[in-house]
Amino acid sequence: MIGLVLVIGIVVLSAYYLSNDKKLYGNDEGSIQKVIQSIEGYENRQIEILDISDFHDSRVVGFLSDQRPGYIEFARNSKGNYEWKHIETAHDPVGLFMLNNPKEEVQKWMVVTHHDNQVAKMQVRINGELLEQTFVPNRADVTYIELPPSEDQSYTFRDYKFYDERGMLLDE
Repeated sequence: MIGLVLVIGIVVLSAYYLSNDKKLYGNDEGSIQKVIQSIEGYENRQIEILDISDFHDSRVVGFLSDQRPGYIEFARNSKGNYEWKHIETAHDPVGLFMLNNPKEEVQKWMVVTHHDNQVAKMQVRINGELLEQTFVPNRADVTYIELPPSEDQSYTFRDYKFYDERGMLLDE
């Protein structure tokens, strides 16, 4: 009887170990790509990793999914592995993503552009303050923008304007 209990215990522990061992983490570029392609809706998409940045216990990755700007966020677990917690893609040539990391003193906005991006400059009012950001057109890239201080960590974005490299207004 003790032998049977011991065998069952070993089988259960082995199954638990093997199932946990196969979990995907975002610990490096190759595994991040596998994580993204394991998420429903992203399985058959072409993924191009553009940037991997760590902020405290969070890892933020800017990428293109079939040329659409996107980002995925990971949280570091107690074993030091990065588990995904949020993924999002944009339908526009410029993806604007608000990063929410309460441990950061200054909150950031992530901008992901794709290869056919025509935007050379963006203007936007954040909590009434005008922000201008330049980009390199026709280049897939990730830009982090520090947001102005806010007492309650809330932000209002208004009056978006996008300009091409000749200074012509593209979209309002």
